[in-house]
Amino acid sequence: MRQVIAIAIGLICGVTAYFAGLPLPWMLGPMIGNTIAAMLRAPVSAPNRLRPYVIPVIGVMLGSAVTAEILGQLTAWIPTLILLPVFLICAAAVSYTVYRRIGGYDPVTAYFSAVPGGLNEMLIIGGAAGGDERRIALAHAARILVVIVFVALFFGLFLGVSSGSRGAANWVAMDALSVTDYLILGACAVFGAWLGKLARLPAAPVFGPMILSGIAHVAGWVTVAPPTLFVIAAQVTMGTIIGTRFAGATIAEVRRDLSLAAIASLGMLLVTLVAAAAVAWLSGLPLAQAFLAYSPGGLTEMSLLTLAMQQDVAYVSVMHIIRITCVIAAAPLVFAAIRR
Repeated sequence: MRQVIAIAIGLICGVTAYFAGLPLPWMLGPMIGNTIAAMLRAPVSAPNRLRPYVIPVIGVMLGSAVTAEILGQLTAWIPTLILLPVFLICAAAVSYTVYRRIGGYDPVTAYFSAVPGGLNEMLIIGGAAGGDERRIALAHAARILVVIVFVALFFGLFLGVSSGSRGAANWVAMDALSVTDYLILGACAVFGAWLGKLARLPAAPVFGPMILSGIAHVAGWVTVAPPTLFVIAAQVTMGTIIGTRFAGATIAEVRRDLSLAAIASLGMLLVTLVAAAAVAWLSGLPLAQAFLAYSPGGLTEMSLLTLAMQQDVAYVSVMHIIRITCVIAAAPLVFAAIRR
């Protein structure tokens, strides 16, 4: 029942945000609404039963944006990869300073709260190293929420880029896909998630279906974009999950963690902007795409945001996968070296 209430709040807030003209309404609305509900101790919890079904569908949708033209631009991605380690070090240093000096976190908790990796991975590794698991979890949940809000508002208010959800011109109807299209994409979701786990890919439930869907679209087996209702449903579900991560925390805890995350995330986004500008200058890629590729949000959330903003999903998703993989591999080694 708590999950049903959370989804209901997400839908109501998504519709409200849509008609209010908020950037990325179907994700920001549920995020903000459920965060407020969680702070007010409303009976809400993350709709985790939907997650195993929604995540592979998101992977299929992300793969639908992959084209042969995009894959032909792989050489332009090299500057982004070269600058990625430098960006991660600078972003983590800024965030660590905030959590250690302003938040007063102990060094272990501050370190694993600051490193922009996956929430679950940093929680497990940080807890094993002796950090405060609750603070680490809230720090990463707050970071993802704050980054998505900042990025969506930045794109909407300053760059004039909307989520593309308004207007009939952007609407893809359910019957725009044939039965064969649905069967192929359904197979991509099911077998992609299974093969991704079998191959131990990072973020396997997203990346596996994305690879198979990308192959299907590049090969021309499917040529239609995913139905808009699927995109909206995925955004509402992910926004609800992010907002309800604060369920069970006190108002004081949420206020403190959101405040620290806002300061840390703003510092990281300033580093992101500088790194993105350097990438745009070196490679000629649009600043907006480089900014999305470096933005320290979650892989699924940032990829979904990229899809909604009609940017290069393949480029952004691959960079986030590499970022998270590098962080998971390097963070424990760097921490052990620093501790010694």
